[in-house]
Amino acid sequence: MKQLKIIIFSILFIAIMPITAQQTPTYSDYMYNALLINPAHAGLYTETEIVMTNQGMGNSIEGSPRTFTGTFNSSINRGKMGFGGGILNDEIGVTQATQVFASYAYKIRLGHDYDQPRWFQANPQVISFGITAGFLSYRENLLELGLQDDPNFDENINVNIPTIGVGFLYNRRDVYFGISAPNVLGNTLASDKSINLQSPYYAYFGYRFYGNILEDYMIKPNALLKYEEGVPMQLDINLLVSYRNKVEIGAGYRTTSMFNFLAGFYLLNNFRIIYSYNYRISNSPLTNTHGLSLSYRFGKGYNNS
Repeated sequence: MKQLKIIIFSILFIAIMPITAQQTPTYSDYMYNALLINPAHAGLYTETEIVMTNQGMGNSIEGSPRTFTGTFNSSINRGKMGFGGGILNDEIGVTQATQVFASYAYKIRLGHDYDQPRWFQANPQVISFGITAGFLSYRENLLELGLQDDPNFDENINVNIPTIGVGFLYNRRDVYFGISAPNVLGNTLASDKSINLQSPYYAYFGYRFYGNILEDYMIKPNALLKYEEGVPMQLDINLLVSYRNKVEIGAGYRTTSMFNFLAGFYLLNNFRIIYSYNYRISNSPLTNTHGLSLSYRFGKGYNNS
């Protein structure tokens, strides 16, 4: 039965998905690990930050999607530049994609802003330009499926693909927006020219509400649009509420018929734990998933109070 489920997942994935790392951000990844989709976020804060995420924990069906990411980023040259890097690993059925990347960002400072809650480690006011370069290893262990007399499954696939991406970020006290293309090369330099690697493009926007009435709270609506040739355009709409950067709750909707929920906690100013739950509302061979994100920011951390 387990082998049958893996076969079903694998055939569906190979048949309907372009060959690429699963760069579609889940709610927690997009909000709390934006370096994965836009290199302009490298070094946004003065302090170095390390983030690890695990999506797909506790899936009851073997072969269902699982994603692990680990990133770090830090500010250099007195905040004028940023440097970061990370690793992303996706697994679904017998398919695995692993990407390693490094990112660099150059920033134009827009001045200091002291008009924010004392407890909030305010986002710097910057215009940021980013570039990223990396390496994608894509593997399909088709022989594990045991399908006989089918030329489409008679050998494993192992492809290596260099990647280059660019991004832009405008960030002020109460508003931000960004655009990015994590892999502008597509499959141009792939070791196997028969591979069809599609390149995703992102655009996103967010706003932060706070003031005298909301002295202890911050409300952060945001939206992300993803375009990728050959698949329907995807829109994520999310709303996050933070209490003094101690506790956060959020919810969102993705146009691929998925609701997202999360709860976050900040510990000892420097640690952040985010739990997320993705709930599918349409018929799908994929299951609902749980996720966990662990972050550590050095120095002053996430809270000024």
